[in-house]
Amino acid sequence: MTKREEYEARAEKMLEPLMEENGFELVDVEYVKEAGQWYLRAYVDKEGGITLDDCELVNRAWSDMMDQDDFISEAYVLEVSSPGLGRQLKKDKDFKRSIGEEVDVRFYQGRKLPVGRNGKEVSVKELTGVLLAYTQDTITLETEFSSEYEIMRKDISSVKLTINF
Repeated sequence: MTKREEYEARAEKMLEPLMEENGFELVDVEYVKEAGQWYLRAYVDKEGGITLDDCELVNRAWSDMMDQDDFISEAYVLEVSSPGLGRQLKKDKDFKRSIGEEVDVRFYQGRKLPVGRNGKEVSVKELTGVLLAYTQDTITLETEFSSEYEIMRKDISSVKLTINF
C-alpha cells in the first residue's frame, strides 16, 4: 500500500462515524499534490444534495479529529467538498447507483469503434452511453452502435456522469 493509499484509507475510516451520525455519504477521499501543495480532500453527499453548511460541519469535525491523530507528516490543506454534477464513478457503490444513467467514458488509449458513417471504425478516446451493468473487471454500456458494449475497466481512465444542459 502506498503512502497515498494509506492516508486515504485512514481518513475514510476516521470519517465513517461522522458520516453515519449525520446521514451523509462519503463518496471519496483523495490525497493529491497540486501546484506543489498537498491536499487531503473528502467528497461528501446526502440524499437531496449536500449543502455548504454540511461541508462546513464535516470540515470542522474532521479538522478536530486530524488535530488529535495527525498521521500525515507533510504540510497539507484539508478540504471537504460536494462531488459535483459530473462526479467520477470509482467505487462499486457509484456504479450501482448509476445503472441506467448516461456516462462519459475516457480511455487511456484510442479505441477503434464502429461509430463513423455507415458503421465505419473510428479511433476515439471518449465514449458516451447508458450504464447497463458492471463487474469488478468490466462495465457494459448501451451505445448508439451497440445495445451491450462491454469495456474492460483496466482500459478506462475515467467514468463520469454525463452533464446535459
